[in-house]
Amino acid sequence: MPGYKCLSDHELAVLLKEGEEKAFTEIYERYHSLLYIYAHKKLRDKQEAQDVVQEVLSVLWNKRFQLADDLSLTAYLFTAVRNKALDIFSHRKVEAKYLSAVQHLIDTSVDSADFLVREHDLKRLIEKEIEALPPRMREAFRLSRELRLSHKDVAARMEISEQTASTQIKKALRILKMRVGTGLWTLIMLYLG
Repeated sequence: MPGYKCLSDHELAVLLKEGEEKAFTEIYERYHSLLYIYAHKKLRDKQEAQDVVQEVLSVLWNKRFQLADDLSLTAYLFTAVRNKALDIFSHRKVEAKYLSAVQHLIDTSVDSADFLVREHDLKRLIEKEIEALPPRMREAFRLSRELRLSHKDVAARMEISEQTASTQIKKALRILKMRVGTGLWTLIMLYLG
């Protein structure tokens, strides 16, 4: 193949366009290292640089019959490497946005899951303390808070005086506040509405 080494880029491009494998081999040997150095300077990644060079040279061979007659081999190859590097940069940006969105989703989900667990625990604590109330007090409290009945309606349902219903509900609130502590009391009041 010493004859091909002496050929100009233009002559090699013409032979390549005619399907000359030896012309492609010479182009490969002549440009592979230079293209790799160029790609590596752009990408700062050995494997990506190698992949880009391989892809550009493969495309050159696969599209050899479609090459322009006045093709500048050097310009074509280096432009193709630059364009592939730009594609990789664009892909990296998209990938970074995607990963950021996924991380945000994970963080949000973790925060949401943590919140849901805490909310569930709080509800269980409230239920436990409500269940510990004396039966009639518990009934008055549930009718007042869960069914949102007025003291008058609670009294009518339980067949007790309105004053007794009011007293039972106030005692229930005082007991719950004492049992769960002042810190959680605000949350409980939000929960119970």
